[in-house]
Amino acid sequence: MSTQPANSPECKTTPTHEIETIIDGKPRDIDGFSVRRILPSAARRAVGPFVFFDHMGPAKLEPGRGLDVRPHPHINLATVTYLFDGEIVHRDSLGTHQPIRPGAINWMTAGRGIVHSERTSAEARAQGPQLHGIQLWVALPAQFEEVEPEFHHHGADTLPEVERGGARLRVLAGSAFGVTSPVHVFSPLFYVEAIMPAGSEVELPTGHPDRAAYIAEGSVSCGAEPAEAGRMLIYAAGTSPRLTAITDARVMLLGGAPLEGQRHIWWNFVSSNRERIEQAKQDWAEGRFPKVPGDEDEFIPLPA
Repeated sequence: MSTQPANSPECKTTPTHEIETIIDGKPRDIDGFSVRRILPSAARRAVGPFVFFDHMGPAKLEPGRGLDVRPHPHINLATVTYLFDGEIVHRDSLGTHQPIRPGAINWMTAGRGIVHSERTSAEARAQGPQLHGIQLWVALPAQFEEVEPEFHHHGADTLPEVERGGARLRVLAGSAFGVTSPVHVFSPLFYVEAIMPAGSEVELPTGHPDRAAYIAEGSVSCGAEPAEAGRMLIYAAGTSPRLTAITDARVMLLGGAPLEGQRHIWWNFVSSNRERIEQAKQDWAEGRFPKVPGDEDEFIPLPA
């Protein structure tokens, strides 16, 4: 779904000493699926190495319909998919064929170039699929932008969990709360799912210049600032923000160190080098990217 256009988030800043920026993404319907685009926004292009943040769903489609993101390319980034509900079948030009279901992580390192598709399985399509989750792009440090492409799937039972302040915290990537995810990352970061019953509290990890919390479900507060589902709070460096669940809530915590230099984004391409993006555009237009085994007949054309 990341290849489709989405809304430009509404952005504002607050004068509080902890919260630097607030981003509210308005849901937009794309072929029956609700999508909120949070990053990049006019107010904030990235949080640490995270340069793209989409909240997909929740959606329930009629039987016979489904997600059909045709094969499309990426370079110089890693894509991260995490589902709360539903299933997506991932195929890529490495020959990977991997369904992802709630609680698991799909981490795809594009490096010098990869092609993938995301679709609903025939079984889920027949029943009327559901979909709810988060898709991220993580920019790679300059020295790793052209690494060999990789794909790794990590099942739900491989991701560490801890409890803090009455909340259940699953460390999906990077290190936080004293544990480390098995996902191979290329720069210091954290990505955590916080399941927060009403009244529970979570203090964000320290030691990272950029930190943010995205409320996927329910409502929370940070001091006097309330936050409903669809809102991202980006925190000032050096502060110690604490989230309190007003209702039962699901919150995604993320952050890390900003990468060196600017990252340019055009369509599905992210790079520190504009010329590299121009080369990728030409390569896709002229058919020089590899095919996706099992999904060779369709592709998304280069945008005009």
